[in-house]
Amino acid sequence: MTALTAAFAGRTVFRVGYGALQLERLQQRPGEAVALLRRAIELGVEHVDTAEFYGFGFANHVIRQTLRPEDGVLIVTKVGADPNPGGRLPLRLAQRAGQLRASVEDNLRSLGVERLEVVNLRRLDSGPGLRPEGDQVVDLDDQLAELAALRDEGKIGAIGLSCVTIDGLRRALPVGIVCVQNAYSLVSRDDEDMLALCAAEGIAWVPFFPLGGALPGLPKVTDEPAVHAAAASSGATPAQVGLAWLLHHAPHLLLIPGTADPAHLQANMAAAATSLDAAALASLDAVESRSNAVALG
Repeated sequence: MTALTAAFAGRTVFRVGYGALQLERLQQRPGEAVALLRRAIELGVEHVDTAEFYGFGFANHVIRQTLRPEDGVLIVTKVGADPNPGGRLPLRLAQRAGQLRASVEDNLRSLGVERLEVVNLRRLDSGPGLRPEGDQVVDLDDQLAELAALRDEGKIGAIGLSCVTIDGLRRALPVGIVCVQNAYSLVSRDDEDMLALCAAEGIAWVPFFPLGGALPGLPKVTDEPAVHAAAASSGATPAQVGLAWLLHHAPHLLLIPGTADPAHLQANMAAAATSLDAAALASLDAVESRSNAVALG
């Protein structure tokens, strides 16, 4: 039986959380966004992943409106990029120390809190997406020093890393890291060594793109014959199998699937109860891993 809870930033949480990025699809229907997040809490979500640049602040606004202290939900946000309304991409990099501090202040204001419980530094050294150029190429030590200072000031509680290499994680360990958020799925397991390092150090592994395929050129978990075979034998959907495999694969792994659809939300949460027998797990473990390194130019 897969453990349904895991340690995260000094707390124990249900391993299936919610990624707030998709809330931006409900910007014209804010009442539905609030209802969806409320439903997520009712279904057992205990950690929510967000950022100021999700929907140009809309996701944080919904979280502020919806979550109550008695919900006991761990809110995890990220810095390293800022909203970019009207730009070719909806975000722009903000890697410099002063920009990280400004992003922390922006998140404090939009979430309406005095302290951000966990802040992930979106480092962009690995995985799919943008790469820093020019003055956005900033030494990791300088960034960690700024985040540590913000932690000392009481503005953030704990530090995480996103899109980081294993060497970067090793450099960051003395600062105290509570989670790593990299692209990772059944079909893109580039970071297996980092997954093991996180297990050894008591660091939560929180993959984004848990089903792959989120950008053109990335493989999709739900395209795999082994996934469909496991779905047929378990009575689950292929997506639930992909999420359940992650939960089986590493006990310190937490999920943050996102959706704007209540039925899809319920299906994601049910992945925690999806049972995979030994034969299905062996077949899934044998699926070929392909690189998730796709750059956005």
